[in-house]
Amino acid sequence: MNKVEEIIAATKLSELMNKKEEDKNCKTVLWGLAVIGAVAAVAAIAYAVYCFFTPDYLEDFEEDFEDDFDDDFFNEDDQV
Repeated sequence: MNKVEEIIAATKLSELMNKKEEDKNCKTVLWGLAVIGAVAAVAAIAYAVYCFFTPDYLEDFEEDFEDDFDDDFFNEDDQV
């Protein structure tokens, strides 16, 4: 009977050891994903700040042509 108890104890011990190793692997993956998420969040914030502070040169360019195109181009007498 003593041998059976030793085998059961060894089995329980090995199960506990494997469970700790699985938890360690799970924590490593979790930390990796947390680091990737933090880097992505910082990159998104940096891009938003960049877009907010960058002047829009195209808007200034389009304003130059608005004065050239007046409503005088089409006469009221013309029919479509």
